[in-house]
Amino acid sequence: MLAALVLGVMLFGAEYGSRHRRWAVYEHEMQSPVEDPPDAWEKTEFAFARLRFHSPRGGYYQRWGIDTNRADRLFMQGLRRLTRIHARSVEEIVDIDSDEVYNWPYLYAVAVGDWVLSETHVARLRNYFQRGGFLMVDDFHGEPEWADFMAGMSRILPGHPVIELENDAPIFHVVYDLAERVRVPGYNVVFGGQVERGGSVPHWRAILDEKGRVQVAICFNMDLGDAWEFADDPGYPEMYASMAYRMGVNYILYAMTH
Repeated sequence: MLAALVLGVMLFGAEYGSRHRRWAVYEHEMQSPVEDPPDAWEKTEFAFARLRFHSPRGGYYQRWGIDTNRADRLFMQGLRRLTRIHARSVEEIVDIDSDEVYNWPYLYAVAVGDWVLSETHVARLRNYFQRGGFLMVDDFHGEPEWADFMAGMSRILPGHPVIELENDAPIFHVVYDLAERVRVPGYNVVFGGQVERGGSVPHWRAILDEKGRVQVAICFNMDLGDAWEFADDPGYPEMYASMAYRMGVNYILYAMTH
């Protein structure tokens, strides 16, 4: 009887803990979920908002969850150490199906060469940008994925060209001077040719608003999320992790100040 009682308490505790982790409901869609820190529910000045979207591969969702939530949380540790931003220790998951997107002026999305957008999603994101929102996209590779990403962006922001960011672009100099940059590769290709899915040349691109402000910061043929996730792994080179953290800090500070 005692053994059964102890087992029941253990099972209840496990279920209770899972249900009360901040994003337990989405953990089955995440690549690398981790336990919540003690301050997971703290209200802060800034939260790292990751966009949850539909994808035809890996289930109806899931592609949005690559590297999360370990990458997001390690990056927030870095942001808290490297800046004076009062940043939350855990991410915010923002569903593309919800008007909650309007509450988060900075959004981060991965695998956007795989997104599927309804007319409602397109209208919501267009309205998001019209309100001054900022989107950083990362970890998509090769021309087929670029074409799929741009098919979506041409519906969201028709007539807005994509530019290559020059070395003197303000976004590269907000905190760190990144006039010279290196490609940030994924862990799976870091010691090979650093090419994923045919994406041989790294690009730092952007879509600007009418005033020249970056609205969409595009990290193409690179993988900052992997560098954040494996920053404390001795097998991942420090030079790439450092570049990824510096770029992430610059992009967030730019979004908050421009």
